[in-house]
Amino acid sequence: MASDLKDAHVVEIAVDGEHQHKIITAMNAITAIHHHPLMEISQSPGHLLLLKLWQREEDLSGRRIALRETRMDSIKREIFQLCCFFFMFHAFYLILLFTSSVDLEDHACRKWWIPVVLLVSTSLAIVFLVQVKLWRYWKVYRQLQREKSDGRAVTRFIQELRMKGASFDLSKEPQNSRRMKSSSVEIKWRPLVWCSQNLITICLVCFTGLVIPACKFILCS
Repeated sequence: MASDLKDAHVVEIAVDGEHQHKIITAMNAITAIHHHPLMEISQSPGHLLLLKLWQREEDLSGRRIALRETRMDSIKREIFQLCCFFFMFHAFYLILLFTSSVDLEDHACRKWWIPVVLLVSTSLAIVFLVQVKLWRYWKVYRQLQREKSDGRAVTRFIQELRMKGASFDLSKEPQNSRRMKSSSVEIKWRPLVWCSQNLITICLVCFTGLVIPACKFILCS
C-alpha cells in the first residue's frame, strides 16, 4: 500500500495563454460589475430609494409636459376657428350690407353708423374671445417651458446619480428653473414681446378698423 502511494503521480492540467487571458478577463469583468455605480446604488438603500423617487418624478414630468402640449394644440385650434368665424362674419355682413344698400333711399346714408356699431360690437366681442384664448395659450406655454426646464434638471440629476453611485451626496437636489434663471440673464424688449404674443389680436383690430370706412362707402356710394 505504501509503495502504491509512492508511485502515485500528480496530474497537472496545462493552461495555455488564451484560456488564461479569458479567465483574467472574466475576473476583471466581475470586479468591474461589483464596483459599477449601479451595483453600488443597488447595495445602498438610500441611493436606490432616491433613484426610484426621481425616476418617478421624471415620468410624471413627462406626462405633465405631454398634457400641456396637448392643451396648447387645443387652444390653437380654438383660436383658428374663432379667426375663421371672424372673417366669415365680416364677409357675410358686407355682402348683406351691399345687397340691401341697393334698395335704400338716399337719406339712409345719414344713419350709416348704425350698421357700423353693430359690426364693431360683434367684431370686438370675437376679438375679446380670441384675446382670452391667447392669454391662456401663453400661460400654458410658460408653464410648459418651466416644466421642461425642471424635467431637464431632474434628468441631469439622475444621470449624475448613476455615474457617481454610492459617492453621490444624498442631500443634493435638482436645480429648478428659478435658480437656473438667476444664473442666465436674458434681455428682452417688452413691447416687442407683447406685440409678438398678441399679433393676432392686433391684426383683427386693424382689419375691423379698415371695414368701418368700407361700410360707409357701401351705404353712401
